[in-house]
Amino acid sequence: MTTREERDRSPTRARAILFLLLLLPAPSLGNLGAVVWWPGSRVSQVLFVLSKLWVLLLPLIWLCWVGRKRCSWSPARQGGLVLGALTGLAIIAAVGGLYALIGSRLVPPGEVQRMAAQTGLSSRTMYLACAAYWIGVNSVLEEYVWRWFVFRRLAELMPERWAIVGSALGFTLHHIVAITIYLPGLTAFLATVGIFVGAALWSWLYCRYRSIWPGYLSHVGADIVIFVIGYRLIFPV
Repeated sequence: MTTREERDRSPTRARAILFLLLLLPAPSLGNLGAVVWWPGSRVSQVLFVLSKLWVLLLPLIWLCWVGRKRCSWSPARQGGLVLGALTGLAIIAAVGGLYALIGSRLVPPGEVQRMAAQTGLSSRTMYLACAAYWIGVNSVLEEYVWRWFVFRRLAELMPERWAIVGSALGFTLHHIVAITIYLPGLTAFLATVGIFVGAALWSWLYCRYRSIWPGYLSHVGADIVIFVIGYRLIFPV
């Protein structure tokens, strides 16, 4: 026999699985179109934008249809902003320090410059505009999608510690497409490990503080150091 609470949760769990199946492949498809199938083409740009719109709108559909709740700015009422900022600074120091020590042996500038030219990032203006978008907009959207939506849906299906791992894996998988194209084997492996660790940290911050903003501040640190390194590789002084 099942309890009334179990019967009430069953449709919600089924919908959580459905929405996760609809959402999780979309970012990878967008990245594949942009950097593998049709790099630099109009088709890749359209597919990339559509994938971004899909992962933005699907959680809102969930919120209105299943959650039946109003939108929120995810205020950090339980704190966590200082810890988020500190972990962001720690990421900058760790990645920047590793690059300063062995970066020239791990990341070939010529290959990065070639790929930047293929994707339209060989212009300083375009590169800086892309960096501003990724740091100021895309990082917020990723926290909204992967921490607020994916983590919480997974937490309805499994213990929170496994939901942290699951959301981090999903976040990492859709970055692997670009990583393996832009970076050689060992560097791609290290970058993948770093992304997974960062994603797990940001999911833990959301789990602990129930707000996307601590994770966002930490996430921004990762984006800043990556774009600074990319700038130095593509536009050497």
